[in-house]
Amino acid sequence: MSKKKPQPGPSASAGAEPATSRPAQQIGEGSYEGTRAYQKSIKTYLEDADVAADARAARPANEDEASELKQAERQGRSHSKAKGQ
Repeated sequence: MSKKKPQPGPSASAGAEPATSRPAQQIGEGSYEGTRAYQKSIKTYLEDADVAADARAARPANEDEASELKQAERQGRSHSKAKGQ
């Protein structure tokens, strides 16, 4: 088998590291490592935080704010491709 040479791209000429020095698995959205880190942080939060107090603090301060939030939710859902939401 022959090894493919990395093709220089726009970032190669800008002093970036060559493609061969990248980690084997990309870290970022959708990666296993990213998922594990997220799940660990959620677990830590749920174990250590006062979730009920955080929920009370996040409630709308008054009816006007509640109405604004409901309108923003309706507007956001109107952009959704999901049916019935």
